[in-house]
Order: sequence, then C-alpha cells, then structure tokens
Amino acid sequence: MRARLLTGLTAAALAFTIAPAAAAETHPHPTSYGPQRPYEPDVAGPVNIDTGTAVYAPDGGSRFGVTITFDARRSTTTGVEPAAPREFVFLFDRSVRFNPHLFPTCDRSVIETQGAAACPDGSLVGSGRAEFYRGGAGEVLVFNTTFDHGRRGVLIHIPVSGAILENTLERVVGDYRDDYGWGLNEIVPPNDTPPQDRPSTSAFAVTFGAVHNGHSFVQSYAKPGSEVAAGVWSEYVTGQTTLVEGTLTRP
Repeated sequence: MRARLLTGLTAAALAFTIAPAAAAETHPHPTSYGPQRPYEPDVAGPVNIDTGTAVYAPDGGSRFGVTITFDARRSTTTGVEPAAPREFVFLFDRSVRFNPHLFPTCDRSVIETQGAAACPDGSLVGSGRAEFYRGGAGEVLVFNTTFDHGRRGVLIHIPVSGAILENTLERVVGDYRDDYGWGLNEIVPPNDTPPQDRPSTSAFAVTFGAVHNGHSFVQSYAKPGSEVAAGVWSEYVTGQTTLVEGTLTRP
C-alpha cells in the first residue's frame, strides 16, 4: 500500500500514513543494489503501524539549500511494543541533490573511541530525537562520512544508547524512480539479542541538512510551489515491510 495524501497539506509539510490492513503486502527494496544485511530468519511478532510527517525548509545557506525532516511514529495493532527494525530507507524527491564532498567527514572509529565531540567541525549534517518504547529519549546526531569502495553517506548516532547506524547514499531502483532519486539506506545489524526481544523506538525524528563555508549539504532544484515527494521504507524482524510516502509543496 502506497498511501499518498495530496490534500490538506501545509506549504512545507506532508503527512503520510500506512493502514494496518497493508501489513501483509510486500514492498520491494528501494535501494537493493547497496550493502546487504546479513540473512536472519523472520520471527513471530506484532503488526507494526507506521505514520509520520516530512518537512522541507530553507537552510539559510545556498540558493537551493534545504533541510528535510522525517518525523516517524510507530505503534502496533494490539498496543504492544513494535517489532524491532532491520532496515530503513529515507526516500528523497528526484529534485534533491547531496553535496557530501563539500563537507568534512567523521569516521565511525572516531565516534566509537573518542565520542561525537571529536568529529571535525562541519561534519555534523543533521540532528534529531529518538523516543524509546521502553522509556526514555535521546538526541540524534548525523555525521557526513565515507564507506568502503568509495560509497558516501552518513552515520546516525544516538549517544544515549551508543548506537551508530550506517546510512549509505544510494540511487533508487525500479518504480521508485518515478518519484525519487536518492535513498539513504540504514541497516540495523543483527546482534546476540534474539530478534523478538530487541528494543524498538516509538518515535524517531531526523533532519538532514547543514551549511558549511556557504555550501549546502542538501539542495532541492524543484521550483518553489511545485510538488516534491518524500517517503520511508521499513523492514522489521517479522519480515513485515511498510512504505509510507506523500507529497508536499516546495517552499
């Protein structure tokens, strides 16, 4: 189910949602040529319901510079803790371009050994907030980085939990190319905790975008007033996949 809400939207925000009835549907991976998550069998668990909003805003830097915020909410059909994630892909409109080569980078090993404060000035290219189903919340930090084989992307770091999630910047494939150009593919690696016992977030908001030396990390070349698309693809340890998306007016 691809839920597209075209009415009742503000000039800078959209709302997208997926209904519980769509849980049995399968949505193909938007960036299937990117890094592959190690195989792990599906487990029994609840049906997740994903809802959220997205917002475009000027970044105050270059002419076409923007910040793009995804604010996702997660619940279940029965009210129990949502199934834990395997992967997310943040989907960006075809008008969006990234400029990671114009920004300093921070390596995963720096955060692991010295903490986020040791990352170079200008490498912070986003921020946000995570709310955990089992209680508590924490800030989200997004750092420009490089990966093996010349891949570019970001590290999403949640200091309170210690999580460092690799997001590779990938071209979308298949029918996704009708609306989107790029996806940030986030893989949540398996660990020793049984999949059905892993924690989940009930809310996760992240903003991509920053300015460094007058350059914008994210740019949108869509004309002001035109429609742009945004979406989030998700896969959970139960094997359930969801796709929530919508359109908004470019400010």
